[in-house]
Amino acid sequence: MKILVDADSCPALTRKAIIRASERTGITAIFAANRPIPDITGETVVMELCPNKEGAADDRIVALACSGDLAITRDLPLASRLVKAEITTLDDRGRLYTPENIHEYLSIRNFMLGLAENGLGVPRNAHYGQRELKTFADSFDRVLSRLIREKKQ
Repeated sequence: MKILVDADSCPALTRKAIIRASERTGITAIFAANRPIPDITGETVVMELCPNKEGAADDRIVALACSGDLAITRDLPLASRLVKAEITTLDDRGRLYTPENIHEYLSIRNFMLGLAENGLGVPRNAHYGQRELKTFADSFDRVLSRLIREKKQ
């Protein structure tokens, strides 16, 4: 079992929580990005530096993903690929992507992109603080515990 992280857009607070969980559980956390990300260190932590081309980190995460892994990404097209491959996938705010909801999230994303391309972009809340981290951590811990239990069975 591995924890796969789309590190390019993962907030520092979330990265730290994932690293702590990795060290606590002994589960390897692999952070993939096309640039070095600070403070990705630890005995159970790996930084995968991917080629500097569009989608390289996403492709690497999909290539590494196996049944029973947990992926963390806010990138909805990547989340869709992972869900399709039956990989448990969360975003950095604790939202669990499933076969039942990923298409709706993608549809909303595409609609919002269309608005932005036509100059009608809606302001987004980019704030990520303790409240968002707690929501992520609660969901992350719950899902990670479930996957660990399933692995033992």
